[in-house]
Amino acid sequence: MTTSNDTLARLADVIEARRAGDPDKSYVARLFHKGNDAILKKIGEEATETVMAAKDGDRQKIVYEVADLWFHSMIALAAYGLKPADVLAELERREGLSGLEEFAARKAQEREADAKRKDT
Repeated sequence: MTTSNDTLARLADVIEARRAGDPDKSYVARLFHKGNDAILKKIGEEATETVMAAKDGDRQKIVYEVADLWFHSMIALAAYGLKPADVLAELERREGLSGLEEFAARKAQEREADAKRKDT
């Protein structure tokens, strides 16, 4: 049985394989060729389109735009040497935590890091 983890891993492999391809023949290669700013700009565009689809309440369009957002986010992950498994591991780490608990823990870590920087 194929899982969503398998789908994401396969897509990550395709992105990696196309990364060094011909920018005239591969959209993925073209984005990597343009650099991280172009990749990040595309994520911003897709996030905006996702919000607009959600505001319209069009379920099919929401799915389509989220797929675009995930795809471009996966390109960014690859650009920074990360894999979908890294994100899934973080989600698994958060499993069972309330969002408020997770946010409070993150804030406490930030305060500790700030205090250490001030001490040095």
